[in-house]
Amino acid sequence: MSKRTGRDFQQQTKYHRDRMAGGGLDRSKRPEAFKSYPGVETVELELPKEIPEELLWTALATRRSERDYSDEPMTKAELSQLLWAAQGVTAQSGGYLLRTAPSAGALYPVETYVIVNNVADVARGVYHYDVRNHALELIKAVDFRSDVAQAALDQDMCAQAGAVFIWTAIFARSGWKYGQRAYRYVYLDAGHIAQNVALAAVAVGLGSCQIGALFDDEVNTLIDVDGTEESTLYMTSVGHVKK
Repeated sequence: MSKRTGRDFQQQTKYHRDRMAGGGLDRSKRPEAFKSYPGVETVELELPKEIPEELLWTALATRRSERDYSDEPMTKAELSQLLWAAQGVTAQSGGYLLRTAPSAGALYPVETYVIVNNVADVARGVYHYDVRNHALELIKAVDFRSDVAQAALDQDMCAQAGAVFIWTAIFARSGWKYGQRAYRYVYLDAGHIAQNVALAAVAVGLGSCQIGALFDDEVNTLIDVDGTEESTLYMTSVGHVKK
């Protein structure tokens, strides 16, 4: 990697008033807005519960990165609540399904995957979050506790956590409209989503830690994405905090 890669990226994706691309968008080139796994086993999730408004302020004040988790399993309801907080559908406007987290142009390039380690009534494995149906799609029924820890720069908290969220971007969903600027937006989107999960975790009595230190292609392999058209951006471990 060049010593200037980050700086070059920042400079080359700037907007300039006198160099904005003109013309309309070719909507025939817009990629699919949703990813799905037809024919796989699915886990239906209950609808999220309403949480008292004042808990938001408590969550903001008390959120910390928690890395030491107990053996107490997360509940399926807790996992459901966190998934809805991440990217749950809150309204429909025109042809868009609006979510809990903002997204540039309402294009929603970020996909949510979960490695389930210790969740009651949900088998260990790798799952994809089906936003439209608020359900989990089973990709691999495998115990990946040690694998996900190794992929996250050998951080053992990922093996101890009840679940590990993995966020990827399908870059073409944003690139179709925003070109190279899209690469900035996907990371902003992932940050919005991860913060929602961090606050929701506090609200339901769990701890979380956001993870940017990861071996990208090792994580991509775990969730079966190619690392080019779709690639891992960010992760979060979640579980009951050890007392």
